[in-house]
Amino acid sequence: MTLFNSQSLKPGVPRREVFAWAMYDFANSGYTTVVLTAVFNAYFVAVVAGNAPWATLAWTVVLSASYAIGLLLMPLLGAYADVRARKKFLLAVVTAGCVVSTAALALVGPGDLWLAAALLVVSNFCYAAGVALNSAFLPELSRPEALGKVSGWGWSIGYVGGLVALGLSLAYVVASQARGAPVTHYVPVTMLITAALFAAASLVTFALLKERAQPLAGASVGGRVRAATGRLWHTLRHIRDFRDFGWLMLCGLLYQAGLNVVIALAAIYAQQVMKFETAQTMALVLVVNVTAALGAFAFGYVQDALGHRKALALTIAGWIVMIAIASTTTHSTGFWIAANIAGLCMGSSQSAGRALVGVFAPSHRLAEFYGLWNAAVWLSAILGPVTYGLVTWVTDNDHRLAMMITGLYFVAGLLVLALVDVERGRRAALRSAD
Repeated sequence: MTLFNSQSLKPGVPRREVFAWAMYDFANSGYTTVVLTAVFNAYFVAVVAGNAPWATLAWTVVLSASYAIGLLLMPLLGAYADVRARKKFLLAVVTAGCVVSTAALALVGPGDLWLAAALLVVSNFCYAAGVALNSAFLPELSRPEALGKVSGWGWSIGYVGGLVALGLSLAYVVASQARGAPVTHYVPVTMLITAALFAAASLVTFALLKERAQPLAGASVGGRVRAATGRLWHTLRHIRDFRDFGWLMLCGLLYQAGLNVVIALAAIYAQQVMKFETAQTMALVLVVNVTAALGAFAFGYVQDALGHRKALALTIAGWIVMIAIASTTTHSTGFWIAANIAGLCMGSSQSAGRALVGVFAPSHRLAEFYGLWNAAVWLSAILGPVTYGLVTWVTDNDHRLAMMITGLYFVAGLLVLALVDVERGRRAALRSAD
């Protein structure tokens, strides 16, 4: 088994270009691992918001604001990128925005709630927009029958990037704690480490990844924007023509609502319920990233063998098991088991969804369909964490109950997935491309 096997790629696509595409997942994973999952979320609740009763809800509302902006803007940007063939340019813009705003999080200290909120909104929107734009390159690089495999390559390398960022940050945190430095010293430095790694690793992507799409004939920029908007609304008005893509978006909305709870609140749950220290939480997330990298890489092959729908169903079932363990265990061993199940399912479920969108998307409207998919994903990032935050707020911080309710999103997603017919969706995409 050769990594980046050329037989999985479209004719004329070199393996180094697929590596460059996957390196964007490597570059941006430090943001979600360090900022959203392992370090800054707990810092926001405990230090910036001073462990106020509303602190967890405030964290989820801030993230939701960034996703709401993405929900409004990204489908339009995706459609515009298709019309202008500017995916790579827009990717560079949002990458720069995420790097700068992440580095600026180093300025945040106790009580700086509004500064933290503003920087998080900008950085998280830019991060998520980058994920959507980079995903839109996938069908241009991979053969249709290998979408799951190639998508898995990207996710697995992405988790390696998360490992590197978290490993460097953990080393600095442990050394700082040994010197007796306060949390207000070492957490800001981890933001600088994360931003620097993102900037450096993404240079590989921009050096080697090609923009293969051709701009559509047209006149003014305004006319192109109107054309992109028209195409977007045409797709939404005629979603019945792509009903399996519509069911997939609803499935993604539901299961990723639960997934986003884990991403946004894992460190908070670990510290508030399991009483983990910062270094323990970082060590846990580091190990989980290893599990996630292995799961994402191996599951890409499983996905192509089983079929996209069965593979996605298997990962959602794994999430349900994980929630059942995490919400009931009282011992750190049980929580470690749950966390590693989450790792196996994390990249696998995201990779499976991304590949299935590639099956349902007409070849000339890739960024538009990925923009719509990511709109559903971003809506889930509002729905899931805010649900969790509201439950903790009204129940005097009952994190276990909030975690149990999260499991209902996975159950609902599994039920909706049963309505998806992959072959019917593939035929609809081919008819639209004719």
